[in-house]
Order: sequence, then structure tokens, then C-alpha cells
Amino acid sequence: MGIEGDYEPSTWGWVSDQVAKYEASGGTEANTLMDTGIPIIVTTMMGHKTGKVRKVPLMRVEHDGEYALIASKGGAPSHPGWYFNLLEADEIELQDGPVPGVYTIREVDGDERAEWYARGEAVYPPYTDYAVSATEAGRTIPVFIASPKH
Repeated sequence: MGIEGDYEPSTWGWVSDQVAKYEASGGTEANTLMDTGIPIIVTTMMGHKTGKVRKVPLMRVEHDGEYALIASKGGAPSHPGWYFNLLEADEIELQDGPVPGVYTIREVDGDERAEWYARGEAVYPPYTDYAVSATEAGRTIPVFIASPKH
């Protein structure tokens, strides 16, 4: 099932530690963004340059069984590295709790993007400031939707 290959943990220690604890506990530990109490999911994808399996914890923005993957990078002028992995992917693994599932992904724009971004802001209000910062830098924050693969 899903993404297979050699796993290359993030070079950011807190990210690789969180993923390891989350997966080892079946999502019962390390399941929030640092000390905020805001839930996260773990996404697994192939690295577009390395061909290695990459795992990224992201804010949990769920609606009717689908998830938004918001490439905010804190409102920075550039996209996060995992954004480029998603551009090359048709599907990912997503873990929200004990068992990962396979999801198809698609980037959204227009009204659909706005609706999903607003859902993200409801979960994590700093997304509002991130959008302003990104816009000032000439970037629109990308949003992907992950839908369960049937």
C-alpha cells in the first residue's frame, strides 16, 4: 500500500522527531503542533529530486474526509520544499490517527482554494498573517486537497 522506498528523515530535528513519535504511537503522541494543542497529520510522499520517501507533519485541516495541505512556509517568499514533491505526485499517504491511508491529491485555486484556505485559518489563525506576508512577497500560498483513494 502507498509510498515505498528508502525513507530519508527531515534534516530539521524537530520534524523527524515528531514524525517518529507520531508513527510509533499510532498518532497518540506528538500529534499537535509543538505546544499549541492544534492537531497535525503526517504526510508521506516521494522526494522529487532524491527519489527518497519524505514525511512531513502538517496542520490538520479536514472537511468531509478530505484534507487541505497548505504550503504556507510561514508566509515566506518561497514555497516549502515539499510543495515541489506534491507537484510531481498523483498520490500520497496521509496518517490522521493510527493507520495511514492512500490519498489522491490535486492543487486547487479560485473559490475552492479560498474556501479551503478559510478552513485552514479557522484551525490555525496565523494562516491569515502568512497569506498577507506571502502576498506582499509576490506569492500566493498553494493549497492541495487530499482525497481518500477508493
